[in-house]
Amino acid sequence: MPDTAPSWPEHLSFRDFPGAEVPRSALSFVLLFVRHRFLWNVIALAVTGVLSMGLMGLEPLALRHIVAELQALPPAGAGGETPRALIVWFSVLGGLWVASAAFNRASEAVNMITAPKLRSAVQAYLFSYLMEHSPRYFQGNFSGRLGQKIKQAPESCMTLMDIVAHDAIRIVVILCIGLALLYASHPAFAGVLVGWTALFMVSSVLFSRRCVVLSRRLSDSMSAVSGLLVDSISNADLVRSFVGLIRERRLLAGGLARERGDSETLRRYLIVMRLIQYNATIVFQVFLVGLSVYQVLHGRMTAADFVMVFSLSNLVAVNVWNLSNRLLDWFEHVGNLAEAIDLVTRPHELPDPAEARPLVVEGGAIEVRDIAFGYGDGTRVFEGLSLSIAAGEKVALVGPSGSGKSTLIKLLLRHHGLDRGSILIDGQDIAPVTLASLNGAIAEVPQQPGLFHRSIRDNIAYALPGASGEAIADAARKAHCHLFVERHAGGYDAVVGERGVLLSGGERQRVAIARAFLKNAPILILDEATSSLDSETEHAIQQSLWQLMAGRTVIAIAHRLSTITCMETVYYLDGGRILERGSHADLLRLDGAYARLWNRQVGGFLP
Repeated sequence: MPDTAPSWPEHLSFRDFPGAEVPRSALSFVLLFVRHRFLWNVIALAVTGVLSMGLMGLEPLALRHIVAELQALPPAGAGGETPRALIVWFSVLGGLWVASAAFNRASEAVNMITAPKLRSAVQAYLFSYLMEHSPRYFQGNFSGRLGQKIKQAPESCMTLMDIVAHDAIRIVVILCIGLALLYASHPAFAGVLVGWTALFMVSSVLFSRRCVVLSRRLSDSMSAVSGLLVDSISNADLVRSFVGLIRERRLLAGGLARERGDSETLRRYLIVMRLIQYNATIVFQVFLVGLSVYQVLHGRMTAADFVMVFSLSNLVAVNVWNLSNRLLDWFEHVGNLAEAIDLVTRPHELPDPAEARPLVVEGGAIEVRDIAFGYGDGTRVFEGLSLSIAAGEKVALVGPSGSGKSTLIKLLLRHHGLDRGSILIDGQDIAPVTLASLNGAIAEVPQQPGLFHRSIRDNIAYALPGASGEAIADAARKAHCHLFVERHAGGYDAVVGERGVLLSGGERQRVAIARAFLKNAPILILDEATSSLDSETEHAIQQSLWQLMAGRTVIAIAHRLSTITCMETVYYLDGGRILERGSHADLLRLDGAYARLWNRQVGGFLP
């Protein structure tokens, strides 16, 4: 299947934005997308919101004039035509309603266009950044959590953008109109409006901050329960084998108790918060209406003014109430987005250098020069290791677990940076070259091959996007997986399941070998490449592997020494040092550590 690039924004990368630094705060992250991708969308949201609320804010004024005209009408039954001014203001009121509703629909239309694009753009941005992290990053973070944060981030971005461009602007507009109308008629009413709004919003901010803390506590409890459930369900066979159901139920009960307690605390707080806010709103409206009635009774305000004040106070109270509710969303989504940014956009551990050049491989000679390396936890692996592999040479790395075999391969693939020394391929230091060109020059068949939840065809063709069906089938035949593929109901289109769970271990490994055949890279790494195969299939695969090795530089890691007896050079490592070096026959004659390991495997465990 051709590897075609989707259209914008699905193919967006974090490198498509100016500046080398990724925003570190939630608001600066949203502004990055607003400035460079969605500026006109946000302007459109703001304009439609202003017009919609501005027209709605003029409704009390129209009502005031309608009531005034009605008061001026002659007594019922006196006859006469309907005053022209009454018809005009009635038409104005209807026009305001229609126009306000139209701008509301326009705002929804802009949101309909903006939200899907923003969602795709943010996810593409974060995914492109995430996938350039080093293997150590992925080893230290749950993949499910990373995926969840990437899915949550665009929702938070859209909510924050909507609150600013829609809700906040609307309340500013309605307050400005309300103040203008009230101040023109009765300045004291304008003062009441400003004072109540300020107090209400300040208290709402304080309430929301505390509510977000409680909400996060509940979210953590729910995540912990989800982790317990997934852990127990994924290990159902283990629970059954060790009669551990009661223990698992007790663990889950403790988690559920904490979740229930946090949920009750949050709900109780929300009830109290809503009660206080609702009562404050009622008090404001009652006070303003009561003050208006008092003014009417003392002849300082007309009935028309009363209608305007009543409708205006109701409009302001409703919108301030709505904004206070959105404040809770604001703080919650700021926290969610900040957490996602902090987790995903940490500085890359091993980025390509600024002047990185592509690696050019002709023969595939590998030289390790006096390297030193230790893991972050303080475990030292190499202190001055050197070795040289000629172009086209087949070498094996053997030794006890923890001797440094896999670490050496990871350093060759630049999964970690060296503390000292260098590794060269065809005389080129791999540190300053592009990681893509380095990975492109090396084909790897790992002990536990990774498979996508896709078809067998897609998994094999991943090594060479756009490969023909015949090329894929030919690679499968060489890896001795063509026959088992044909036995599957869907053939090459059969989906292998998550991590290849629908295939056996041997089948997964053969798919990985087929993928290496198709990649056709000059350097081949075999990390226990036949460890999941039965002896008969392993023998058949060995013939194919030798065909694959032809003309390539090969590094093979093996604990089962029968698989590397034909290698040209065997390195026996222990404690990060090369203890022995030579062919299989040479090392047997040496009668050292390799020979003892060989004798143990060919019969040393038998009485």
